[in-house]
Amino acid sequence: MSPPENLTRRDDATAGATVAQFPTVVARSHVTRQTRKSETRNRVIRAARELFDTQGYQGTTIREIARHAGVSVGSVFTTFASKGDVLSQVMQDRLDGLYAELDRVMPHLRGATLERLQTMFAIHFAFEVRHTRLFLAHIAAAYDWTLPSTAQPMGANPRLQAIIRDCLAKGVSEGDVDPAIDFQETIDLLMAAYAWVYRLAARDDADAPTMTGVMDRQIALIAMGYKPR
Repeated sequence: MSPPENLTRRDDATAGATVAQFPTVVARSHVTRQTRKSETRNRVIRAARELFDTQGYQGTTIREIARHAGVSVGSVFTTFASKGDVLSQVMQDRLDGLYAELDRVMPHLRGATLERLQTMFAIHFAFEVRHTRLFLAHIAAAYDWTLPSTAQPMGANPRLQAIIRDCLAKGVSEGDVDPAIDFQETIDLLMAAYAWVYRLAARDDADAPTMTGVMDRQIALIAMGYKPR
């Protein structure tokens, strides 16, 4: 038996409304999933930052990060590939502001290349000493041979290397840096000295001025190698 004509029209209208609303429902569902994922990510980063800053890199596990963040271990791994990736994101979030400021300030610093490099690293020490243990964790991760290629421990951050490279290039243009130097080798020496100075923080709880004084002398020694012949 055929349904009454008015009922058929009503059903067709209802079906049409449902189809029209379906994309909106899907979009809202997608937004909800993205929001939850973002919230989970932020909770993991906050928890990891606190734990790395109190327990160090080696002393912190993914399970502890998950428990501290109030999420499952699986939720951590759906957002990050490894503990090294978590630390990389923690440090990137902290350092983005510092590097943005250095990008703004460094081109306008006066003095020789030696003095500009000393100022740059002094700014770093003053910034990192607020969370020395967290930065020590960042350094420690550089020697974790199990880190995936996606992680960026201390030394692998391209922005810091670029800032040093620009400073040396400016020195070449101003005549106080030998254009024949190996830029990458000089950058590696400066960054190695910077990381090594932090042993004073780990061993003696040294403050920023103390570490800056040591670094100033080491930069001066390195500068003897890049001066024009």
